[in-house]
Amino acid sequence: MISTMKEDSMSPTKWMRTGKCVVIVLGLCVSIACNKTSATNTASASDGKIPITTKSDEAKSEYLTGRDLADRLLAHESLEHFDKAIALDGDFATAEMARANSSPTAKEFFTHQLKASVLADKASEGEKLMILANEAGANGEVIKQKEYLEKLLAAYPNDERAQLAAGNFNFGQQQFEEAAAHFKKATELAPGFSPAYNILGYTYRQEGNYADAEQAFKKYVELIPNDPNPYDSYAELLLKMGRFDDSITQYKKALSIDPHFVPSHFGLSADYTYKGQPEQAAAELQMMADQARNDGELRTAYFGMAVLASDRGQFDKALAAIDREYAVAEKKNDAVSMAADLQAQGNILMAAQKDGEAAKKFAKSLEVTEASSLSEEQKNNARLQQHFNLAVVAIAKTDYASAKTHAEAYRVGAEASKGNFRLRQAHELAGRIAFAQKDYDKAIDELKQANEQDPLVLYRISLAYQAKGDSTQAHEFAKKSAEFYPLPQLNYAFVRAKAEKAEGGGRS
Repeated sequence: MISTMKEDSMSPTKWMRTGKCVVIVLGLCVSIACNKTSATNTASASDGKIPITTKSDEAKSEYLTGRDLADRLLAHESLEHFDKAIALDGDFATAEMARANSSPTAKEFFTHQLKASVLADKASEGEKLMILANEAGANGEVIKQKEYLEKLLAAYPNDERAQLAAGNFNFGQQQFEEAAAHFKKATELAPGFSPAYNILGYTYRQEGNYADAEQAFKKYVELIPNDPNPYDSYAELLLKMGRFDDSITQYKKALSIDPHFVPSHFGLSADYTYKGQPEQAAAELQMMADQARNDGELRTAYFGMAVLASDRGQFDKALAAIDREYAVAEKKNDAVSMAADLQAQGNILMAAQKDGEAAKKFAKSLEVTEASSLSEEQKNNARLQQHFNLAVVAIAKTDYASAKTHAEAYRVGAEASKGNFRLRQAHELAGRIAFAQKDYDKAIDELKQANEQDPLVLYRISLAYQAKGDSTQAHEFAKKSAEFYPLPQLNYAFVRAKAEKAEGGGRS
């Protein structure tokens, strides 16, 4: 499991569906230590570390216990300690942010992040910068987030958590070389700092450098061999490599250490799906739902069921699974999660070629966001995403004039945001329009500037090459798409069978 917030899917906001960490698009997820408002409980910054500040020694102890658990990706277990820290010191800004980043739902995240932001002026400058960076990431304000992190890193270059935060930002922007440099620096500053090895392994994995990824994960296992997450992370690498049986072994090792580590059931469902064993995949997801300890874990299980159904072309069943997921969020009036679920349903309906119904879901998603108490920045993100959605619907309707109008509006917003995720989506729209109009060279050029961490984009590049008669390149990109092997993901579910057929792999 990975504990970084990154740009990896549809807006307005999406939570990573592993249940191990709450993830917000364009965000940053780190548990940090900082501050200096209490002479008694503020560490000296002379050691180059961001200090922790609280009025209570007991609150600090609870916070540190929670932080250690969060570092080890035991987010659920960390919650009670962060809650105790907050109860003991109502001004403990860092504890509020840590509680936000371990939250199982979007609503809880924003509640605690807002409290952290309100308290930020009572914190040290280093702590305040970390809180503001977290807030900017949640709001999709990439430029602000980068500026805060640059200031933080300049002030605390020898703090492994500052390096981790900077690396997480670069990871989210898919700037993997820069990310790896920060993570490696963190390991040099603190050789026993396990989170850095975890995310370093994922960074190498994203680059296709599986040998170094494997070494990073093995070091991670060595550091905390009695925890489930190192085995889970290693299992995910093996999943990505197509070594499904080896991956299953590692996921089961994680569960043998902690039977409640439900994200491993999520990973196992992917292994079984790609092995052509959907019944076993469904059983893992049901077990995950049955063992769910919070709304986040339950919603993740339902999402996995929607992915499995989509992979089998059972779109009505997929929509019903998202309905169950939505109902969990609706009980708490979790607008962010509700909007994300409606986006997911819109995408499922587009895959089912029901663009009119999809448009209604996209409109409802925006309506939920507009009616919420979310920040204006988050609402602006949702409005911008609606241009993307409407462009996609217009392409399906062959209304290319409208598609180009919405694509241009999206491009302008993407360029203003300077976020790599948005810019890649703008190129994706341009490529999809060009393909629909049979301008295959332009389609290939634009799609290659889109998100190549998206198997659906890879498949579209394959189709464009096939259309222009380049079967070699068509096969290469079909193979990349077919063998993408992520954790349960809708875009891969939509395209897996088609990509395998185009590749000629003949998998079941």
